[in-house]
Parts: sequence; structure tokens; C-alpha cells
Amino acid sequence: MTSTPSFSYTPDFGAELERLTPVQLPEVRAAYKIVLPGVIQTGADVLLAVSRKSSLWPMTFGLACCAIEMIGTFMSNHDLDRFGIVPWPSPRQSDVMVVSGTVTKKMAPAIKLLYEQMPNPKYVISMGACATNGGPYTEYDRVVQGVDKIIPVDVYVPGCPPRPEALLDGFLALQQKIMEDRKMVG
Repeated sequence: MTSTPSFSYTPDFGAELERLTPVQLPEVRAAYKIVLPGVIQTGADVLLAVSRKSSLWPMTFGLACCAIEMIGTFMSNHDLDRFGIVPWPSPRQSDVMVVSGTVTKKMAPAIKLLYEQMPNPKYVISMGACATNGGPYTEYDRVVQGVDKIIPVDVYVPGCPPRPEALLDGFLALQQKIMEDRKMVG
């Protein structure tokens, strides 16, 4: 039986030893700035919130006179595209529902169905006094006393009818709410 000799190799770096010593970085968190200059480091929650806030697709449907003001908001005078807000006719791709006008008990199941067809995360803006609390039609039994009785509302836009600038302010408030809600994720 023959035995195989075991070899042990120790490298001799000689003069190269000084060049191969590890480099001490000034701060562990800033190490990526040295390796990849010009790269921004952020959390995934911030990235998702910024992308959600900058690509709102409101569903285009109206129930009463507030719908005229909503259409005026979507026109070129107010240029919602600069905020990343693009109107969309289908609930399956929309993430914002703008309830604009009087919600009757006959229309309530259709609003709830449209809300359920929207993908998550979804947001609701109640536009005008009629959608918020029934407006001047509160005495009628066929009017729902606020759309928040059937679906959850994120932003209320007051007025009868509210101006397009008020709805624009409501969209900006919704974007701010989306950025604040990022802390709730996880």
C-alpha cells in the first residue's frame, strides 16, 4: 500500500503584501457611494409609495352635476398629467374612484360593484356635498346619506358643485395620504 504525500502550500506575496491589505471604508452605510457613485439608496416602501402616488388612474364616471366639474378637471386647463393622473374608463385598471354627484339607493349597488372590481390598492374621493352627505337632497328617502355608507372614502372634496381646482386639491391630498400610508406597509 502506497501513501500519497500531502502537500501544503502557503503563498508568498512578498512586496505585494502591502497592496493586498483590506481598505478601511469611512462608514458602512456610505460604502455604496464609493463603489457606485450617483446611485440613490432608498427603501422599497418609499419606492412603491412614490410609484403609486405618481400614477393615479381615476375612473371616469359621474352621477350628477359634479360630473361636469370633474370633466373640467380632466381637461387641458388643469393638466393632471403633470401629476401622473390619467383618467381611465375601466374599473379593472383604475385605482381611484371619484364619486361625483348624488348617490341614490338605486345606484348604490352599481357603485359598490365598480369598487369591488377595482384592483388593490384602491382609493375613493367623495366629490361634492351630495356624495359626502346627501347635499340638498337629504330629506328624500331614496338618497344615500353619504357614499361612505357603502364604500370607504379616503378624501372628501367639499362644495356644491366643487370647482375643478378643489378636485385637483383633493388629488394632491390623496397623493400625500399615499406617501403617509407607506409607513403602514409591512
